[in-house]
Amino acid sequence: MSLDEFKAACHSLSTDGPALIAAAADQDAWASVRNMLVGRTSGRLSSIMATLAKLPPDTRREAGQLANTVKVELERLLDEKQIALAAAAPSAVAFDRSMPARATWRGSLHPVTIVIDEIAAIFRELGFTIALGPEAESEWYNFTALNFPADHPAMELHDTLYLEGGGLLRTHTSPVQVRTLQKYAPPVRILAPGNVYRRDFFDATHSPMFAQIEGLAVDEGINFADLKATLTHFAHRFYGATRRTRFRPSFFPFTEPSAEMDVEVDLGDGRGLRWVEIMGCGLVHPAVLTGAGVDSERYTGWAFGMGPARIAQSRYGIPDCRVLFDSDVRFLGQFAV
Repeated sequence: MSLDEFKAACHSLSTDGPALIAAAADQDAWASVRNMLVGRTSGRLSSIMATLAKLPPDTRREAGQLANTVKVELERLLDEKQIALAAAAPSAVAFDRSMPARATWRGSLHPVTIVIDEIAAIFRELGFTIALGPEAESEWYNFTALNFPADHPAMELHDTLYLEGGGLLRTHTSPVQVRTLQKYAPPVRILAPGNVYRRDFFDATHSPMFAQIEGLAVDEGINFADLKATLTHFAHRFYGATRRTRFRPSFFPFTEPSAEMDVEVDLGDGRGLRWVEIMGCGLVHPAVLTGAGVDSERYTGWAFGMGPARIAQSRYGIPDCRVLFDSDVRFLGQFAV
């Protein structure tokens, strides 16, 4: 084949192709025309391209450019025709305007997450920052560094979930306090939210896994009055400025003195306001400060710990904590905002 014959074949294809494409009345006809024009095996363009190797070497470049120009133009016309046919095709599914619309699904935060976020926002205004730590802990961080005696009941197998090869699932977020004091020099003010694990039965008031949020403040001259003032401010912000609070003596190995904090709460059961315990607290034991590398003669501090799940139950009138783990959208949808 000569170059002139090659050009003639290309011209014929560029002339016939647009007319054939325009005449395609539906998708089946379009597909047939496409295979006939630019199909890889039996298309007219493929047949022309197969003769390219028979041309004189010095004419192949020009011939190849011409064939490629024809190919680009045909493919453009084919794409435009396919779009036009698709737009003109009737819908396969009739639209029934009498059908009711489907309800829109709307995601929301879990009630415990809502409580944690609100608590964090209140303490953030007081200069506290969020600190996190591992859920799989060593016995030293979980117990020893927090002044637990070696024979403390909490260290028994019936209370704590131990891991093979050493370690355990943390029973509180207090190890985060020790890790923070080891990493940063006072003054320190942190809030430590996270999940904790205990070998408890799953019933209306207990769960083997639950959320906890703890706070720690360490600085020079901190005393119990600072603790009471800060936590009372939190209670008034969270529950209302008119709610009364009270502190009852208690005991924790890692604080001395220690207290339980109660707040007057209306649980929505028709019994009005009554005292509800919301957290434990106290001044950080000097042994804890010393074990974390802090000078207990110079610095003092206070700490607290609360369960956001129980606070959520008291706030929203939830009688059984198990519904917080059920992932029931009928329940969780009530908190969508």
